[in-house]
Amino acid sequence: MPNSARELAKKLAVFQRNEITEYHVYRGLAQLAGGSNAEVLARLAEEELGHYRALAEYTHREVGPSRWRVLLYRLAARVFGLTFAIKLMEAGERRAEDSYSAVAKELPELERIVADETEHESELLGLVDEERLGYLSSMVLGINDALVELTGALAGLTFALRSAPLVGLAGLITGVAASLSMAASEYLSTKSEGGSKSPLKAALYTGAAYVFTVTLLVFPYFLFSSPYAALALALANALVVIVLFTFFMAVVRDLGYRRTLAEMAT
Repeated sequence: MPNSARELAKKLAVFQRNEITEYHVYRGLAQLAGGSNAEVLARLAEEELGHYRALAEYTHREVGPSRWRVLLYRLAARVFGLTFAIKLMEAGERRAEDSYSAVAKELPELERIVADETEHESELLGLVDEERLGYLSSMVLGINDALVELTGALAGLTFALRSAPLVGLAGLITGVAASLSMAASEYLSTKSEGGSKSPLKAALYTGAAYVFTVTLLVFPYFLFSSPYAALALALANALVVIVLFTFFMAVVRDLGYRRTLAEMAT
């Protein structure tokens, strides 16, 4: 077999594996979604299976899905929501479209799959919950404020009280009180702007994000007897929150990770 033919066969095998993987991912997301979204995702799954079978006619072999990718997407949908998983799949469809377009020059029969991948990207865009994405700024406000205020407060309390349970209790009380204050502030701010966002939902997103961050920062003080070890873990948790939420925002807003990280840092 010539080198060019061998390289083409390898590329087709990779495409085939991606198609069967996306079939299982879409089918899993369809089970998590409801209503018309589930129907769309189930149909996309069947089309990906059709692509897999079409590619199998060229490779003359069966391949299995990437189990870790299937698990990753399902886990992402459960932890971060269906919108996040759909945005990840949208990016994958975009990459697949580019890859197929390059190979279609050598194998024109792939043009149909290229057209399908373009259509899939458009359909996935229609499934994105734009309303939920509209409250990202409220979530950022809650997380940023909790990180800035509570990490400083916990550091000061740690060296002042030198008792992990006392610092944890004081931090928890401070955090819950501050979350109520921030939620009320976001409610009034959103209401005064008079936009399309619901002031109540904005307040709930801000308060929930604040309480979530407070919980991650405070719980080490109820886990360790040493307040200094607890402070170290609290700071590590703060870093994890920044990294994970930055990745979340970069995906759902189609932004570069570094740019989004810079926004979070400032």
